[in-house]
Amino acid sequence: QVQLAESGGGLVQAGGSLRLSCAASGSVFGVTTMGWYRQAPGKQRELVATITSAGSINYADSVKGRFTISRDNAKNTLYLQMNSLKPEDTAVYHCTARRQVLYWGQGTQVIVSS
Repeated sequence: QVQLAESGGGLVQAGGSLRLSCAASGSVFGVTTMGWYRQAPGKQRELVATITSAGSINYADSVKGRFTISRDNAKNTLYLQMNSLKPEDTAVYHCTARRQVLYWGQGTQVIVSS
């Protein structure tokens, strides 16, 4: 089993920045792709960004050029640097890790005020 713990969410004004972190623990050996998903109230969950163990990255079109995903394999930690935040980025952000199955964190709330 892999446990994921997100941190770094909060309230920020539009145009501001936040950095989310996700610490992985447990059976982390063999974790391949890690990623961030988000779910806004009344909306479907959507993919934000993913990064493979080899460093291949994929972003949702809505965050390209504003968000940067990275991972520190030595620290078993995933990051999401979010710049130029918009009110539509308001959501609960979940970290994921794939190791045979997809593990999910509990999420961290991001609120962007206009």
